[in-house]
Amino acid sequence: MWKVGMSEEVGKALQAVVDRVNQAAARRLKTLPAVPPRLVAVSKTKPPDMVIEAYRKGHRNFGENYVNELVDKASNPQILESCPEIEWHFIGHLQKNNVNKLLGVPNLFMVETVDSVKLADKVNSSWQRLRTVSTQTLKIMVQINTSGEESKHGLPPGETVTTVKHILSKCSALHFSGLMTIGRYGYDLADGPNPDFQALLSRRQEVCTSLQLPLEDVELSMGMSTDFEHAIEVGSTNVRVGSTIFGNRDYPNTPSPEKKSKVRTEEAAKKMERLTLTEQ
Repeated sequence: MWKVGMSEEVGKALQAVVDRVNQAAARRLKTLPAVPPRLVAVSKTKPPDMVIEAYRKGHRNFGENYVNELVDKASNPQILESCPEIEWHFIGHLQKNNVNKLLGVPNLFMVETVDSVKLADKVNSSWQRLRTVSTQTLKIMVQINTSGEESKHGLPPGETVTTVKHILSKCSALHFSGLMTIGRYGYDLADGPNPDFQALLSRRQEVCTSLQLPLEDVELSMGMSTDFEHAIEVGSTNVRVGSTIFGNRDYPNTPSPEKKSKVRTEEAAKKMERLTLTEQ
């Protein structure tokens, strides 16, 4: 629920993150491409009013994880009227049966999670049919599973070059913008640079060397609320930050701590009742 005073909170939080992004960029090694990092404000579960408020503060890039939520939010009359220059990033897992729905989103700027040749082909053919200008290409990134976790989506790192080569040679409606990873949660930087970020840097070098692409033309999307500063310092050009700007996410089906406690008490009482009955 949008509350009085939340407008000011969003503005302050957004500016604080922008300042941290700029400071991290200033600490980046001079040997890295001098590409200003892009901040994608992830508005997952948040109301349109909060997106509009961040837009009014000058922000333009917003991200969503779920196709249906992005469709609803991007098509919201208030957002369409108040945010004509908004740029939407899709940053969640994309299934082939949702491609057409996603590509119909107004002001879709980039799909960051292409994770297979088959998905690239599907997005390419759908965009060829749906685009309003025949020369208009859709920006995409290739998602890499750098941590090797089964719970994470993305290409195995060893398939990066062949997949990018396929997109460049076979998918004329797509513009290959870079590589994206989520990485393992909770990595402790006391142990050294994040290995998932280092792996994505290596994959970019491999892609650029093999396919003769300028390093500065291949973006790196890595870093979220807990680690975006480190990601920028080591070379990220695109960070995805949500809760640090908009606050903790609201999941309608997630019970409150009070409700969880009540449920646990009731379950314990039922268990005790069953034990009592069994003993009688």
